[in-house]
Amino acid sequence: MGYKIVYMGTPHYAREILQTLIDADDMDLSLVLTQPDRPVGRKKILTPPPVKVLAQEQGIEVLQPSRLSEEGIEEAIQNQNPDFIIVAAFGQILPQAILDIAPCINLHASLLPQYRGASPVQQSLLNGDEKTGVTSMLMEAGLDTGPMLGKIEFIIPKEMRLFALMEQLTRDACMLTLSTVRNFEKITPEVQDESKATLCKKIKKSDGEIGFENAGIIYNKYRAFEGWPGIFAANGTKFDALTLVDSNTVHHAGEICSFEDESVIVGCTKGALKIGILQPASKKAMTAKAYCVGRGKNVGDPIL
Repeated sequence: MGYKIVYMGTPHYAREILQTLIDADDMDLSLVLTQPDRPVGRKKILTPPPVKVLAQEQGIEVLQPSRLSEEGIEEAIQNQNPDFIIVAAFGQILPQAILDIAPCINLHASLLPQYRGASPVQQSLLNGDEKTGVTSMLMEAGLDTGPMLGKIEFIIPKEMRLFALMEQLTRDACMLTLSTVRNFEKITPEVQDESKATLCKKIKKSDGEIGFENAGIIYNKYRAFEGWPGIFAANGTKFDALTLVDSNTVHHAGEICSFEDESVIVGCTKGALKIGILQPASKKAMTAKAYCVGRGKNVGDPIL
C-alpha cells in the first residue's frame, strides 16, 4: 500500500502536481479539494478548475468548498484518514482543524522565506532575480510561514518570461512533491528566517500600466505579466515583442530613437527598449513600424 493522500489545488501548476501523484505507484489519492467553478472570459462561461477536470477524469472524488470551514469538509477529509494532505496553489488558508488531521505539505513557487503570498513567480521576474525555485514546507496557520522541508533552485535566464518559468518550476515542484513525501520521516524541518521574509501581493490589472521612465523595470514587467495583465500605456495601447536594448542611456520618455526592420527603438528617461508590436486600444495588433508609418511618426517623435 502506498501513501494515502488528500490533495488540494486549483490552477494548471496544481494540476501537473496532481498528475504526478496519480502516476506514482506509491501514492493513493482518495479525495481532491479545489476552488468552486468560476465564470471565465467575456461570455462568463462557468469553468471548472484544471485540478477538478483531471480528478474527475480519474474518478477521484472532488469537493469544491467556498471556504474550508464549511460544514462537512473537515469530516470528509478526516474520513479518508490520510497520511498527508498535499497543497499547491489552492487559494485558501487552511483552518487549524484541518492542519491537525495529517501533515500538510505545501509546494510554494519561491525560495522561502522570500515571496510568501499570491504571486511569487511574477515577483521574482519583476525584481529581475537571478534565481528562484520551489519550496516544500509543513503548513501552519500563517501564510507560507511553516518550516521548510526541501528546495529546488533554478537560475533564471535573462530573457525568460512567465510561462516558460512557470513550466520549469512546475516540473521541479512535481519532483519535489514525490521526494518530500517519500523522505518525510528522514527530513529535519528547517524554520524560516523571519528577518528575510518578504510578501507579494495579488496582481491587479493596473500593475501593467507603464510610462517610459525606466527601461529595465518595463522589461521586467513585460516578462512577469505575460498573458495577463500585459503591459500598456495610460491610453490603452498594448506593447509586445519587447527587447531590452540598454538600461542606462538618457532620453525623452517615449521618444522614437530609430527603426530596426519592423521594430522601433524607443527611449526611456533611463535606458531604451526595442518594441516589435503595438496594439492601440480596441484595434488589431500591428508591427511597431506599421503603427508609426500609419501615424506619420519619425525619429525624434513621441511613440504615443
